Amino acid sequence: MIGIEIDDFEPGKIFNLQRSIENLPLILEGVPYTVLVALAGMVLGLVLGFFLALARSSAQLWLQLPARFYISFMRGTPILVYLFVIYFGFPAVGIEINAVSAAVLGFGTNSAAYVAEIIRSSLSSVDGGQWESSRALGFSYWKTLQRIIVPQATRVAIPPLANVFLDLLKATSLAAMITVPEILNKAQIAAGRTVDSMTMYITAALVYWALTLLFSFFQNYLEKRYNRYV
Repeated sequence: MIGIEIDDFEPGKIFNLQRSIENLPLILEGVPYTVLVALAGMVLGLVLGFFLALARSSAQLWLQLPARFYISFMRGTPILVYLFVIYFGFPAVGIEINAVSAAVLGFGTNSAAYVAEIIRSSLSSVDGGQWESSRALGFSYWKTLQRIIVPQATRVAIPPLANVFLDLLKATSLAAMITVPEILNKAQIAAGRTVDSMTMYITAALVYWALTLLFSFFQNYLEKRYNRYV
């Protein structure tokens, strides 16, 4: 059994505020890399996810089945595996890729599966009669998507897409495993210098929390903007 002696508990052993403040600048050096990987990965995920959603919704089996397989496979396997395969495996077949690019590619291709399902459901939420009306007006498939369907679906998609991005922002901590100098990587360096892992990791957690709060405010702004005329 594991025993906990309450009398021996000292807050300073869990979190040393002074040590946290002293090492905060080092940990903050990882913020640009964290944001870069998250944003670039999300953009890649949005682009891939949009076309995956269209393929997934297609009546053509040669488009639908590969999209279904990709989405199922990516959602059913750990993202850390992709990071290792891309960063450590690609060089074995002659493809050299740096850590940041490997992280963006790994997070982007993985998040695309989740984005695809969100976009698919958002597009499906638009009344089917609008497709028929667009055809009657002579709009092409892509013109209907661009001018009629996507603007309406965007309002529905923003909240779940924002949640995917926030999850992606936190998941970038896995990029420390392939030497990307993001927040957790810097916290590990600080922990090695101070021999105080608990303080450094709690500090890193607080930085991640601050970033998610910042992007949550932006999410709320977008939601209010797109709901203005509803």
